[in-house]
Amino acid sequence: MKKYGLLLFSVLLVGCSSTPEDPYADPRDPFEDFNRGMWEFNRDVDETVIQPAANVYDDVPKPIRTSLYNAVENLEEPSSFVNNILQWKLGDAGISLGRFLINSTVGLVGLFDVATPIGLEKKEESFGQTLAVWGVPEGPYVMLPLIGPTVIVDRGGDYADGQYFPYPSLTWPVDIFRYTVKGLEMRIRLRDQEQVLENSLDPYSFVKDVYYQRWQDQVYDGNPPLPEDDFEDFDDFDDDFEDFDDESR
Repeated sequence: MKKYGLLLFSVLLVGCSSTPEDPYADPRDPFEDFNRGMWEFNRDVDETVIQPAANVYDDVPKPIRTSLYNAVENLEEPSSFVNNILQWKLGDAGISLGRFLINSTVGLVGLFDVATPIGLEKKEESFGQTLAVWGVPEGPYVMLPLIGPTVIVDRGGDYADGQYFPYPSLTWPVDIFRYTVKGLEMRIRLRDQEQVLENSLDPYSFVKDVYYQRWQDQVYDGNPPLPEDDFEDFDDFDDDFEDFDDESR
């Protein structure tokens, strides 16, 4: 949690330092005009529909909410199992399979997370992350209506994950239910970040930067490589320091 707090704070500083004058200045975001329109649309929908629904759902007793969320999360374990294998994380694949079997049986179809207390921590992986690990380009940044920020490889990976057991056997009411539960729970958890977002000079760019930081964190399991520019800046700083040190002798 502290890691993500520092991440949000650092991105906020970057977002407040400047706002690009050229709408196409960010090569990751070639559809910025469209994306900004979708951003405003999503904010309107959030204000009029999602926030009120989340406020109502927040009044549901926490044990019930937790159980529903656990059941929805349990459905993702088979896809994590497959993607961990595809990324050659065989130990994590075994954990994902173990979590699914234990929580689906002892945990009553996933309503109770029995696996975590016995040391089987969630090892979530998506096919989008698998493609990124394989070196597939992430594609352009897109702001989708109702869904929010994504890149092509991330969203395409979600489609592939939807073909794994047990998703194809689920009825459409169950699909709507799981999307609703996860979406409302996520919206409730985002409340603490609302003030940080509103205080940024460009909320759209702020959200984009946070998304990319989170995406890199997921792909590289919390250890993303530093951008080349950061290494160049460090080299320049190191050279300047050596020059200063030589002059001071």
